Amino acid sequence: MPEGHSVRRVAIKFGDNFVGETLAVSSPQGRFGRGAALVDGERAVRSYAHGKHFFLEFENKLTMNVHLGMYGSWTFGGDEQFIQASSIGAPRRIGEQESGDGEDDAAGYLEPPAPRATTRVRLVSRHGYADLVGATICRVLEPAGVAALRSQLGPDPLDPEADPEPFYDACARTSRPIGAVLMDQKAIAGIGNIFRAESLFRAAQNPYAPARHVPAETLRMLWRDNVTLMNIGVELGRIVTTAPEHRPGIPAQRAWREHANYVYLRHGRDCRVCGRDTIVVEDLGGRKLYWCTVCQAGDDAARAA
Repeated sequence: MPEGHSVRRVAIKFGDNFVGETLAVSSPQGRFGRGAALVDGERAVRSYAHGKHFFLEFENKLTMNVHLGMYGSWTFGGDEQFIQASSIGAPRRIGEQESGDGEDDAAGYLEPPAPRATTRVRLVSRHGYADLVGATICRVLEPAGVAALRSQLGPDPLDPEADPEPFYDACARTSRPIGAVLMDQKAIAGIGNIFRAESLFRAAQNPYAPARHVPAETLRMLWRDNVTLMNIGVELGRIVTTAPEHRPGIPAQRAWREHANYVYLRHGRDCRVCGRDTIVVEDLGGRKLYWCTVCQAGDDAARAA
């Protein structure tokens, strides 16, 4: 599932290319036909993300809300004034796919290509288009609906104005494992399986420790580290969590999967830090949990608890 950095990149893409434009909105697949009709011909005035939710607000006060889920993705393209064609979302095994600097595509652009049969919604401006497929949620909300939805989401580490206190409070009130709380979008918005695993490793935190027993400084560290890691993800279009000393000679821009992570998808391989074959994958709350049983041992009783 695309994590918060990918959804933030979607919001940036719309902000660069669609906000301020009057958009033609349609649903080639048909499932979003009613919603498309509500905003077709309206001017987009704001584009933003909150965790894994994307919002595109229109001048008529209605907002299109999209959650990509496991299989959703956006495809963008346009002319020479369109800022870089790309594809964002699942299933991107490595990261966002960019079309170079966009010049080759733009040179021959006259109009959007024929939509795929699965295209849920197509938005077209004067200079380009955006196609959505496979999303779990695609709907139009009134202002009250937007406010109600956002009130159910925790603070977003990518929001520079976010207050982390609700995350700390959520941890203080529960005995659920900290590895589960980090995936709870009501506690903290935008973190998925990769950021969860990697930030816990970087904090040397046992993922099974009851959240209310995790030291306050560790919780602050987890918040700050996710702010840093997720912003790197926004910049690069993919997740890179390793420190330079653990990928010598490989800059972050070239740190693909072989060099990018500490524990995610590295079970059965030697840990980059302790050097031992101690990275495991287990089930926690129906999702795969990757962690190093040496570097993150912490309280050995946490797992049993």
